[in-house]
Order: sequence, then C-alpha cells, then structure tokens
Amino acid sequence: MDPVSYTVLRSVSAAAVLWVLTASRGQRALQSGSWSAALALFAYMACFSWAYVNLPAAAGALIIAVAVQVSMVGAGMALGQRPSRAQALGIGLAMSGLVYLLLPGLDAPPLWPSAIIFLSGASWAAYTLLGRRNSAPVAATAGNFVRCLPLALLILPLAWLDAAGSGVGAGGPVLPFAGVVCALFAGGIASALGYVLWYSVLPKLNVPTAAVVQLSVPLITAVGGALFMGEAITLRLGISAAAILGGIFCATALTPLCRR
Repeated sequence: MDPVSYTVLRSVSAAAVLWVLTASRGQRALQSGSWSAALALFAYMACFSWAYVNLPAAAGALIIAVAVQVSMVGAGMALGQRPSRAQALGIGLAMSGLVYLLLPGLDAPPLWPSAIIFLSGASWAAYTLLGRRNSAPVAATAGNFVRCLPLALLILPLAWLDAAGSGVGAGGPVLPFAGVVCALFAGGIASALGYVLWYSVLPKLNVPTAAVVQLSVPLITAVGGALFMGEAITLRLGISAAAILGGIFCATALTPLCRR
C-alpha cells in the first residue's frame, strides 16, 4: 500500500477506537490533547510511512532511536540542562554508530529515507515530551488522534497523485485487503491502545528513563524483520546497533550513577 493511504487509514482507525473509548467514559475527545501534540504525532506517522517504503525495518528503528535520544537531550539543553560527561560520551558514541550505519556500502540504507525516518524519530520525541504531564492518557491520546484527521484529509490527494504518477491510473491508489487490515490494526490496536499505555506511564518516568525504555524497540524490530520479513542481520547492523544502543545507555542510565 502507498504510504499516504496507510497513514490515513491508521489515523482514522485509531481515532475511531479512541472515540468509542472516551464516549464510553462519558468524555469528549477534543476536551483533552493539543494541536501541538497532534502535529508531532501526525509528523511521526507520516514520515514513518514514507521512509519505511525504502528502508529495512531494523535500520530504520536504529535511526529512530538516535533521533529520539538526540531530540530529548537537545530539548534539555534548550531548557538550560547541559549534558553531563556521560551524556556527551553517549551522544558521541551513538552518532558514530549512526554515521557508520549510513556510510556508503552494499548494505547501507539509502540516505534520503534515512533522513525522513530521523525526522519521524524527532517528532516522536516531541510527542513524548508533550505528554509527560498529562493526567488523562485515554482522553489525551483520543484528542490528539482526532485532531490528526483533518491533517490526514489534507494529504489524501497525494495518494491519487502518486497512483497516477506510477501508472496505476485515475481510479486512485490500490488498497489491497491485507494492507488495509494491517493499517487498521496498526491504528486501532498498536497505535490507539499502545499510545494510551505509553501516555499512562510517562508521568511516572523522568526523561532519561523514558528514553531508555524505548531502547528495546530497535532490537525487537531487528528480530521481527528477520523472522517475518526475511531481512538479514548484517555485521554492519550489529556493530551499529552496539554503538548506538551503548551510546544511548551511557547518555541516560549511566548519568545518575555518575552523580553519586
């Protein structure tokens, strides 16, 4: 499926599920959440869909991990929180791993999709930071996804343009049944319920801990890509993963230990 249709279906299904959940609680979706969080959420989903058309699953997850960490540390610096030695070491190590991953070679991911997936990770970091003080995770996530709907409608014509440019014709994009089912489950289950769970635990975590928790994603994705998509776990990917995850660990988990 084309990335625009996938993003639209994902947004619609998540908004629908969350609308039902808030209505069953006697709440209104638009009473919580914010346009800033919705913009960050939609940017994350849209960039994610576009980039992953041309990226291996594991490589994309590693790039997102770096983007999230760099963005969170950058936000801390903007608030006057200078990185410690452990954080500076970790950032340098993680960025070295990312540079090695993207060096020209037979198994290096393409640069342009890598840049887009990096923007997706930065958008997720913004969405995470905006939700740290939220006390109503279901209502906030519902409000954010409902606000994504007009943004999804704005980009919907791009799906028809892409279909026409690829020779599909004027009938619009092709929506295979399996793709539609995956998009609906990604929105209604993984996004709607998963992001409610994420927003519910965020107030109990500080920023470094929240970043560390997400470090399991690249490894889970690499294993999933190998098991279900036939992707190879290359030596370059393994070295990059060790450097990136080790660097982010230094920048987060080791910082409290260095202060003792």
